[in-house]
Amino acid sequence: MLNRTITPPYQQVNDINFIAPEHKILSNGIKVYNFNAGQKELVRIEFIFNNVNWDQNKPLQAVTVNSLINNGTKNLSAKEIAEKVDYFGAFLQSDYGADHITITLYSLSKYLSAVLPIVKAILTESIFPQQELEIFVQNQKQKLQVNLQKNDFLARKTFAHGVFGDTAYGSDITLADYDALRREDLISYFKAAFKPENCVIICAGKFDEREFALLDEFFGKGWENHSPTELNKFHYEPGQGTQIFIAKPDSVQSAIRMGKLAINRAHRDFPAFQVLNTLLGGYFGSRLMANIREDKGYTYGIGSGIASLKHAGYFFIATEVGGDVYEDALKEIYKEIELLRSDRASDEELDLVRNYMLGSLLGSLENIFSHADKFKNLYFSGLNYDYYTNYIHTVKNISTEDIQQIAQQYLDPSTFIEVVVGKQNV
Repeated sequence: MLNRTITPPYQQVNDINFIAPEHKILSNGIKVYNFNAGQKELVRIEFIFNNVNWDQNKPLQAVTVNSLINNGTKNLSAKEIAEKVDYFGAFLQSDYGADHITITLYSLSKYLSAVLPIVKAILTESIFPQQELEIFVQNQKQKLQVNLQKNDFLARKTFAHGVFGDTAYGSDITLADYDALRREDLISYFKAAFKPENCVIICAGKFDEREFALLDEFFGKGWENHSPTELNKFHYEPGQGTQIFIAKPDSVQSAIRMGKLAINRAHRDFPAFQVLNTLLGGYFGSRLMANIREDKGYTYGIGSGIASLKHAGYFFIATEVGGDVYEDALKEIYKEIELLRSDRASDEELDLVRNYMLGSLLGSLENIFSHADKFKNLYFSGLNYDYYTNYIHTVKNISTEDIQQIAQQYLDPSTFIEVVVGKQNV
């Protein structure tokens, strides 16, 4: 019989092998990074474009172009695009991020010659039909009105604006911003952003010489676009701590979002900060979960995280608690932060965090697409694979004293932006 009172043995992860891409260049200068997985027919091709021409008065240009880019070209309607892509068993999606727009194609390699012309039309000939724009505006306004009634949405929105202000990272979107959308602005943004000089292609799967030749045929030869572009550049300075309460008298729960401007992946302290974050609230066995959920029962879940963006990073803690206990929850959160700043963690607790982080990193490399995703973290942060070597070394060797010093340096509660949305206690 299995004795469940005895902890099973474990072994710490030693080395993790990362697959690096092959680097090629199309005829027009587009960089292509290729993770060739060999014999399996499936391939993923990502066309990644920097967000550009940020205009505080037109904050929805990039996200709207991303949403409508598959909705019609000069010769294809949105329905025809969907039907043609589906006919070949392919899948096409667009994703908006704070720094990039990514158009991703999943396809069998043998059908690339049929599917790539559709993608080429989307990236060069999208017309953003007025009817599609009107439908988008109507739907998004309704969605925003619904979301504004949700405490967690309001807390995230208010926190982001408090940290980043009226920039692409924190713009406080209103219904009026949707009403201000104009088709001509979308077309202008599309021409400025979707051009070879602003594009990087990352391929993963069965992608060899034949596939590269097809990519060059459709996207390297004959694709030129010299519309003026200004890359987004944001600079942020740490601000003073702020407490914001948004009253929702009928709320059963209160949403808490708190944190501060922080470092991003390019900073040398980022791996150590990730260890600290994991210990505080980055996994199910964290201190915040043990205290706020398991011991106090204030919430079903609480977590902390560090987000790395191109021009900045930020640290945050997020949870929803009972409306009558949010003040007690805040006290306990700050207590856990202060304990990390004043006392060293135990070696046993830190070992558990080490094993979790290294195991999670190893487990995340489940296929060739995962290796491509890890490369993107490096490429868009201006790093190389030494970053992961340093990350693993830091996780394995960081001391409890180092953890305390990082907490003292980066988790000063007096610099936190604290947002609570819910019923105010009297």
